[in-house]
Amino acid sequence: MATSTQCYENPPTLNSTCGAGNVEALGGFKTYVTGPADSKIAILLVSDVFGFEAPKLRKLADKVGAAGFLVVVPDFLYGDPFDLTNPLFNREAWIALHTPGKGYEDAKLVIQALKSRGVSAIGAAGFCWGAVVVSKVVATEDIQAAVLLHPGRITVEEISQVKVPMAILGAEIDQSFPSEQVKQYEEILSTKCKVDSFGKVYPGVAHGWTVRYNEEEEFAVKSAEEAHEDMLNWFIKHVK
Repeated sequence: MATSTQCYENPPTLNSTCGAGNVEALGGFKTYVTGPADSKIAILLVSDVFGFEAPKLRKLADKVGAAGFLVVVPDFLYGDPFDLTNPLFNREAWIALHTPGKGYEDAKLVIQALKSRGVSAIGAAGFCWGAVVVSKVVATEDIQAAVLLHPGRITVEEISQVKVPMAILGAEIDQSFPSEQVKQYEEILSTKCKVDSFGKVYPGVAHGWTVRYNEEEEFAVKSAEEAHEDMLNWFIKHVK
């Protein structure tokens, strides 16, 4: 999977204990779970390469959970997040091991586990690497809606196979998924009369801005929160 250096910038400081939810087993994966446990509507959040222990990702999960969704953030990286701080880290080997295709197969297991718990409607959102995973899920009708946030590399063929309402939230400054591509893919989606779609480019921000923003920069926080609200509103509209 080709990726740009932006995918690895501003890595979070991982924290296994952060968030208002709990880590439990779901579909065979360690999963951060938050929101009302008895909710029949659920949101699957698929992380970027830094994994499910990223504090801002869990904070976002808690926000979505507060809106009434059962939110699950599985560890699709098997305890092996991208780690450039390790001098022995092999980037190419990591990318070969953690493919979006494998993530898609894992996502199917979690979706099935949610349905087995009585969940009747599911939405999915993915961030960078996770967005590529979700772009494969939307070719099925296993979920009701999806949001891709600053996606990794997604093909025209994959976008053409979308079967559920989907939003693409992109950054103005993005090597992996340029703003022109957001507009191009939104045009493709708009031709699907039975599939609601939404595309938006956020000015002045770079790839990863929704979960790797600087909390001390007012503009960065405001831009991230705007994307969070857009994502949440999409799910409120379509997952019920």
